[in-house]
Amino acid sequence: MSEEASDVDRFFALVAAAQGRDIRLTSIQAGLLVAAELGIAGDSRAFARKLGIAHSLVLRELNVLAEREGMLRIVKRDLRTMRVHYTLPPRGEV
Repeated sequence: MSEEASDVDRFFALVAAAQGRDIRLTSIQAGLLVAAELGIAGDSRAFARKLGIAHSLVLRELNVLAEREGMLRIVKRDLRTMRVHYTLPPRGEV
């Protein structure tokens, strides 16, 4: 098995684990959290491109996460490209 395939499998296993810990998370929301934690993607366009998902869907799910306290922090919005940069809040912060 190639290293890339095992990385993909690990990513989706972590997404499933995140959803198991919080049943309110959609697959995209859990993926955004895992991607931020692993440093895979720190903005909405990069995440959408890497996973082959429409950017508009990613933006919708990202905004839902940002509204839930302590889940995700939006650090920058680019109004021209609609790209949203995000990060996880520091551990222990709620």
